[in-house]
Amino acid sequence: DGVTEVLAHRSDNLRDKFIEIPCSEDYDSHRRFEGCTPRKCGRGVTDAVITREEAERIRRIAERGLSLGGSDGGASILDLHSGALSLGKHFVNLYRYFGDKIQDIFTEEDFALYRDVRQRIQQRIAHVFGISSSTMYLTKPTFFSRMNSTGAKTTHDEYWHPHVDKVTYGSFDYTSLLYLSDYSQDFGGGCFVFMDADSNKTVEPRAGRVSFFTSGSENLHRVEKVQWGTRFAITISFTCDPEHGIGDPVL
Repeated sequence: DGVTEVLAHRSDNLRDKFIEIPCSEDYDSHRRFEGCTPRKCGRGVTDAVITREEAERIRRIAERGLSLGGSDGGASILDLHSGALSLGKHFVNLYRYFGDKIQDIFTEEDFALYRDVRQRIQQRIAHVFGISSSTMYLTKPTFFSRMNSTGAKTTHDEYWHPHVDKVTYGSFDYTSLLYLSDYSQDFGGGCFVFMDADSNKTVEPRAGRVSFFTSGSENLHRVEKVQWGTRFAITISFTCDPEHGIGDPVL
């Protein structure tokens, strides 16, 4: 694994930390959108966009939704946009499966908070990369994840493999993660690892922390296996291609 350097410790309270790195060629094989497609690439971490209290409120949305299902393995997904929810070894559509009962689980305030948080993250990413937030579109998949130390039952549970978002998803240009629980307090393991040629750079999750990065091969990454406890996060991703844009979820 070479050298490992911690970019962000859980105990840090980072206003803005940004590291610029050269862009990969991944963007050249997709249509370029002037004023949005990355020309400046890198990775950032901030604890100054979402408060801990807001992160706890969002985690409760995830907990309520995931209490309806959950994977048999270590990784469970809840996607409020598509309705995808892990259930055993499969996925169900939350909205079709539970129908009107959804109104008992989520409130309009939940969705308003989700929207507000998404907008603030989008604005911060746009600001740091020097683009207009109006040129960025939310894209799929955007989802809550709940990870624990249960062994994998399907390939969906194997979240720890190194990957490149632009290669895996195509539409992604900017990826962000909002952490909803604390490394070393709520769970062990589960750090986020950027895998560079010369070393690994890790981010230790803390509730309210946002980690964001350009989605190409310049940011090959993985998540360490969770050793104990439960790790909650939400992945929120953006595209420059309006055809791949999705709307905010509505109740």
